[in-house]
Amino acid sequence: MASYELSAFDRRFQAISLVGAIEQQSPFNLNIGYWLRDPNQYVQWPDLVSAHPRQDFLWQNTCFEVFIGVHGEDFYREINLSPSQAWQAYQFEEYRYPEDMPPQAAYDIELNQLKRTHYGLNVCLDLGEFMAKHKLKWSDLFIGLTAVLNTSEGEHYYAMQHSSPQADFHNKRDWLHQF
Repeated sequence: MASYELSAFDRRFQAISLVGAIEQQSPFNLNIGYWLRDPNQYVQWPDLVSAHPRQDFLWQNTCFEVFIGVHGEDFYREINLSPSQAWQAYQFEEYRYPEDMPPQAAYDIELNQLKRTHYGLNVCLDLGEFMAKHKLKWSDLFIGLTAVLNTSEGEHYYAMQHSSPQADFHNKRDWLHQF
């Protein structure tokens, strides 16, 4: 399991720390955990929903995200994971394209498990159809972990790194995990 300390885009905001961990499981499953330390309880958590419905615009509230890129290719996937237990997967042909809002849903990634935990969030994603459709191996993929945290102190953006002048989770330079 590889872990990464995610940093806030606003580096002055040190009240919350966030760590993301990635583990490849079985032939096509990806397990990801987010550990959030919020001693002042600034994070505003969305209400739980039943089951695991696909919903758009989850990033408008506290939301954890996974970006999946493919070495040498422009296309990628964005998976939004709400602590409410709602989720959505989006497909892009290249950087933020197509520009539809909400983005085009991707149905080649499935959710096995999503749960809010006492430490943050845990998710298990099935990448089998995505990997088979594009004839991919784990070594072809690279992953970015990000989060939008709505807090009583405003909205804060966390990522593995921030190399753009604005918070930009779609910047592949910031997706650091490789298998």
